[in-house]
Amino acid sequence: MPIVSESELERRRQEILEAARTCFARYGYEGATVRRLEEASGKSRGAIFHHFGDKENLFLEIARADADRQADVVARDGLIEVMRGILRDPSHHEWLVTRLEIASMLRTDTTFRAKWQQHQESLDAAVRERLRSNLARDSMRTDVSVDVLQAFLETLMDGFITRLSSGQDFAEMEKVLDLAEGAIRGN
Repeated sequence: MPIVSESELERRRQEILEAARTCFARYGYEGATVRRLEEASGKSRGAIFHHFGDKENLFLEIARADADRQADVVARDGLIEVMRGILRDPSHHEWLVTRLEIASMLRTDTTFRAKWQQHQESLDAAVRERLRSNLARDSMRTDVSVDVLQAFLETLMDGFITRLSSGQDFAEMEKVLDLAEGAIRGN
C-alpha cells in the first residue's frame, strides 16, 4: 500500500471541504446525503469519513473554518465588515443557507448545540474582544453593555443570513449595515 504524504492528505481534505460546502449550499444539511457528498467531492465514503468521521463533523468543520476566518475579519474590522464581505461575494457564503436548518437542530439536539457552540467560540470571542477594544477607545456607545451590543450584532447577522437564505434582494443592505454601525458607535 503506497504511503500518502501529509501534504497530499491535506489537499484531499480541503477538496472534500470545498465540495461539501457547495453540496450543503445546494441541498441543505439534510439533503446533503453522503451519496451526494461522494458525488460532489469525487471521493468515496471511506475517504470522507477517514478525514471527518461523519457528515455532522464534516459540516462542523466547515462551520469552524468559516468562524475562524470571520473571527480574523472581526478582529481587524468588526462583525459588520463580515456581513459586508458576504454582500461583496455571496456565492462564497451560500452554505450559510443551512443556518435555518441548524437553528432547529440547535433548539432540539443538545449534543449538536454543544459542538456548534464550541466551533463558533472563536467568532464569539473575536466579537466580544472587538467590542471591548472599541469601548476602551471611546469609539462605541456606552449606554448599553458589551453583552447587549454583541446580542444586537448576532441578531443582525442571523437576520442577514435569513435574507441571504430566502433569496431576498440585498439592494438596501449596505444602508442597513451603515445604520447598524452608527447604532453601535452611538451616532
